[in-house]
Amino acid sequence: MPAPDRAEGEGPFDRLILRGVTLVDGTGSPPIGPVDIVVTQNRISEIRVVGYPGLAIKEERRPTAGPNDKVMELEGHYLLPGFVDMHGHIGGSGQGTPAEYVFKLWMAHGITTIRDPSAGNGLDWVLDHKRKSASNSITAPRILAYTSFGQGAGKSITDAADAKIWVNENAKKGADGIKFFGAKPEVMQAAMEENKRIGLRSAMHHAQMDVARWNVLNSARAGLTTMEHWYGLPEALFTDRTIQDYRLDYNYQNEQHRFAEAGKLWKQAAAPYSDHWNQVMQELLDLDFTIDPTFNIYEANRDLMRTRRAEWHDVYTLPSLWRFYKPSRESHGSYWFDWTTEEEIQWKENYRLWMTFVNEYKNRGGRVTAGSDSGFIYQLYGFAYVRELELLREAGFHPLEVFRSATLYGAEALGMDKEIGSVEVGKLADFVILEENPLQNIKLLYGTGAIRIGDDNEPIRVGGVKYTVKDGIVYDAKQMLEDVRRIVQAHKDRENARITQPGLDW
Repeated sequence: MPAPDRAEGEGPFDRLILRGVTLVDGTGSPPIGPVDIVVTQNRISEIRVVGYPGLAIKEERRPTAGPNDKVMELEGHYLLPGFVDMHGHIGGSGQGTPAEYVFKLWMAHGITTIRDPSAGNGLDWVLDHKRKSASNSITAPRILAYTSFGQGAGKSITDAADAKIWVNENAKKGADGIKFFGAKPEVMQAAMEENKRIGLRSAMHHAQMDVARWNVLNSARAGLTTMEHWYGLPEALFTDRTIQDYRLDYNYQNEQHRFAEAGKLWKQAAAPYSDHWNQVMQELLDLDFTIDPTFNIYEANRDLMRTRRAEWHDVYTLPSLWRFYKPSRESHGSYWFDWTTEEEIQWKENYRLWMTFVNEYKNRGGRVTAGSDSGFIYQLYGFAYVRELELLREAGFHPLEVFRSATLYGAEALGMDKEIGSVEVGKLADFVILEENPLQNIKLLYGTGAIRIGDDNEPIRVGGVKYTVKDGIVYDAKQMLEDVRRIVQAHKDRENARITQPGLDW
């Protein structure tokens, strides 16, 4: 279902002044404040330090507000750049998710830019919403469309010539890039090289059906921009085998086989800090390669009960999406046929080794970004992105490194760092504003907030994004969450009515 016309948000203003914030600018710099930020229309025009913590603000230092300026008094608030979700599927018919529902969950969590890897609702549909988002005629993050390789070709692409033709046709249609899954090596080589030559970017989920002959190193050498998840990386790290040690009754179409066996993959790779491990990492670093790990999307594999019972599901997960999540031999990512303690333990070790590589890649100067891949495996739009930030922290990232991955590094990977990704003069006015310090507790970014104990010895909720600003337009993040709650309740009411009044024509 397409997104409705925008009915929320104030601005952009001729001049907007955000007064007294503590700024986390996304570059890796530590917080500074109090700061006044001036936005002219949709761009940052001035950033001015106006005092010292604990002292009265120096009024003479502040930008002077004109009679028609919009002024927001935000002393004590924290302001970060708008977040970039590098792996943002916009729902689809299988999940039964209206675009408004998905977009408002993202925006309510401070996500102002997403990359749709696959354009699963069709390239024309995604490009239409991209245009509407760019003009702010709908409430939605900025959208980049990466078409699945071969989508719309009408036949399988089996040679290099056809691959190049498709790549150029994809660019002519207006796509921002391509998402690959795998193909014959000569097809992959031709497609990636041609895509890079014409100036587009790319992502890849290295699917098991092709990874034995084309792993992450092959992709990086051919010009791939980002690897998604982690498939193809352990295979590049093999030293005593060339193919994953699959169970002998393995069937890729059986997703419990697929994901359970994947949980054993990192133990089959070279040991951390070994010669081969270091050599692979160094080559990827030399190629300026980006890793978009999407840790959160596999978290149910290491703790199904925790992920399945996340507190936001009761209020913010649509009934149709909940049905999509439930065990099914058909729905993608619903492979809970008989998920065991043994498989969870294997996946916990898988995470330990995977996180070791990703954290060290960051430590050696590599670019790691934040992507959620929501809408599958009990991961909900917006909420899952915040969980991704927590998992980057678990991997060893300092909170400032986490937020750099969520902002500037995402913008760099998209080729948009001149426009977004950090709070700097001249860039677009995309901000996340909240009343608490998210460096101290990333959970404060969840729409459900974090739990503390009050003066009366009772638990209270604190946090949640207060305002999301995109292109200089100020959105009430909590109101968007309330809109989502109403959408979910309306869907539940309709479903209940069908049960109690089955004869009605719905």
